[in-house]
Amino acid sequence: MSSSSAAKMPLPRTVTSAPVLHRAKEPMEPPTAAQSTQRASDGDEPGPRWEGLRSGLGTFRRAFHWSSQRASGQTPKDDPGLLRRGSHFLLRSLRRTLDSSAAADQPQAPDVPGVAQGLEAPSAVIGGANQKTCTGVGPEELEPGAGKSVADLITERQLLAAFQQLRHLETQLVAEKASGTFKQNPTAFARRAMDVCLHYDGLAAEISTIVHETLSPDGVDTATLAELADVVHAEEEAHRAPPADGDFLTTPRHWRQHWEDAVRRSVQERVQQAGTGEALGAVKGASDLAQLLTNLGCLVRRDLQKVQLQVQPAYAASGFPAWEVYLHAFHGAVAQRLQELAYKARGSEQLYVLLDWAANVYSSPEFLGALDLGLPTEPLPPLLAPDLWAQLERDYTSFLETKIMNCFDNILQLEQSCWAAAEAPDILQGRYHTPLCIDVHTLVAQHVKAAGAVSVELKATTLQICARALRLFLPRFEKAFLESKAVNEPQLGANINACEELRTSLLSKFPGTLEELEKPLVAAASTFQKQLLQGLQHNVQPYFRVLCTKAWLTQDMLQPLMDEVVAFAQHLKHVAPPWAQETLQEAHRYVVREYLAQVLKRPKRFQGVDRMTGAQKMNLDAQAICDTFQGLGSEATWLGQAIPCMADILGETDKDDIRRHLETLIRSYPDIRNDHVLAILALRRLGLRRKQLLLQRAQDLLSAAAKAEGSQAPGGHVLFGEIQMSTSTDVLITRICCSCP
Repeated sequence: MSSSSAAKMPLPRTVTSAPVLHRAKEPMEPPTAAQSTQRASDGDEPGPRWEGLRSGLGTFRRAFHWSSQRASGQTPKDDPGLLRRGSHFLLRSLRRTLDSSAAADQPQAPDVPGVAQGLEAPSAVIGGANQKTCTGVGPEELEPGAGKSVADLITERQLLAAFQQLRHLETQLVAEKASGTFKQNPTAFARRAMDVCLHYDGLAAEISTIVHETLSPDGVDTATLAELADVVHAEEEAHRAPPADGDFLTTPRHWRQHWEDAVRRSVQERVQQAGTGEALGAVKGASDLAQLLTNLGCLVRRDLQKVQLQVQPAYAASGFPAWEVYLHAFHGAVAQRLQELAYKARGSEQLYVLLDWAANVYSSPEFLGALDLGLPTEPLPPLLAPDLWAQLERDYTSFLETKIMNCFDNILQLEQSCWAAAEAPDILQGRYHTPLCIDVHTLVAQHVKAAGAVSVELKATTLQICARALRLFLPRFEKAFLESKAVNEPQLGANINACEELRTSLLSKFPGTLEELEKPLVAAASTFQKQLLQGLQHNVQPYFRVLCTKAWLTQDMLQPLMDEVVAFAQHLKHVAPPWAQETLQEAHRYVVREYLAQVLKRPKRFQGVDRMTGAQKMNLDAQAICDTFQGLGSEATWLGQAIPCMADILGETDKDDIRRHLETLIRSYPDIRNDHVLAILALRRLGLRRKQLLLQRAQDLLSAAAKAEGSQAPGGHVLFGEIQMSTSTDVLITRICCSCP
């Protein structure tokens, strides 16, 4: 029998009465004719005595065959349960066979103790039945003078004493075989050798039992562990190499490997039992799986600490690497358990719990606590195979993408509920605030942080998923907001702030990874800014219609318009500075542009006193507009000359100086066109010849400016270019140009 088979034969811990096992039925050869005749003549019937003898000898032949395989290095392929029960079954079979034989041949022989006396029974029976015909050695071989049999010693866990007796009997038996004692009766040698082997197997089974009990709550005392190590060492010294003649009796038992296998089986059983309820189907969510892994981690940590503090010192004297063996055993068992859980995991939460536990809990230096545990001589293999790890990450990211999209849907629903309730945005740190920014930032930061704790690759993939989801979310958010009834200055300002804060915070927190989000966020903020300006334009547009009218010459028609601008600018104080300044400058440009458009589109020219009054009024309005926007913080100083230049052209008394004012206007605003110049000249009465000369001069200046800097003013400013003139003005320009000599 191999050492691995022996490890599977449990030896009773106490000597107690036990029920007799049923004998295995052996195939029987049909009797010959001579045998049948002889049996009939003797008047004997095939009773239980003979059947028991045949059965016992058949079992003996199987055991002898197993032992021969052990000597040749082969491993029996029979059912492990059969091997585990082999020792007790064989002993009982031999006892019954020989007892029946002895009862038939020697009726006066004393009764042999039954199974209740343990493993010493086979030796006594075998020895008693053969002491006169074989060796002359009686039952006292396995029952020394001290009164304790080998089985008793094993049961009492006096392992070293039991081994020494077995070794003595083995040496004695080998010597008798060498002297030719068993030449005439080799079966007797086989029986006695098998008896010794069975007790060796019983000793190996007790080693397995001790290992199994080592990590149990009651544990095993250190003296027993130390003696176990001594026995393994003694067996290795006794059986250094397989015998040359192939004798199974002296074949090495490989108890060190047997001990390591027992450690692995014990650890495997404990790891599989951790969180048994969850493993049997109670794992319904991430919390259940997390609890299972917590229980598993506690068990592994507790057991390894016990190994380090109690088990390893007991084995250390004999040079047993208990710590490394147990560490590798637990690592392999945990890896197998985790792999089983991985195949059953569903959803991003459960997948992440597995990945996080493997990467951050089990692999953490703090997993085993503050104990100074030695590292193994060889690095431990990955807890999960690389291909399985990659598959788990792929499955996780697939679930995560859907989850993040759903999260953005929920964020949009929360925003829509606030819009429907007409809730005004809060003001935090002087700015309009919406939960949108916090929700999105938290969503991205949490998932990226969690993924980064598992691996760098998973973090990068999660960032890509979040960026893609946010890009898809922004247009939906814009559309839903602009279609709602919550479009007002505070809410628009809050949305602009949210986009700006997301842009700056995400790009600074994840540099080099989310640059693709800058353009969508800027575009979204620009959309809200445009809507904000459209609200201002809608509110002030009616005030421009009364400019350049008769009433305008005598009344302050500009003040209501500027009041609207001031009120609008109060909202900009709660908008992020870059967008607030840009919006204020756009409002400034819009007011100046619309003022100029109103003047240029005046249907009638100014005449006489009205022309001078109009020029003065335009200068006053220009100053009021400039002072108001400068007071609000506008930095668009380039707009300051447009209205005063037109006022100078309108009110100039020396017509020759009109050219100078026109040149100043064109150089300051090169986006001005011929139709604009003609409309300006039309504000006052000028002769055709003078108009032709001024218009020609304007064309020369515009051509030169176009060649030098394009059609826009320095810095890309646009003012006159957005003022559309009527087609009649173009026709008039053509006529004037055609009249030139």
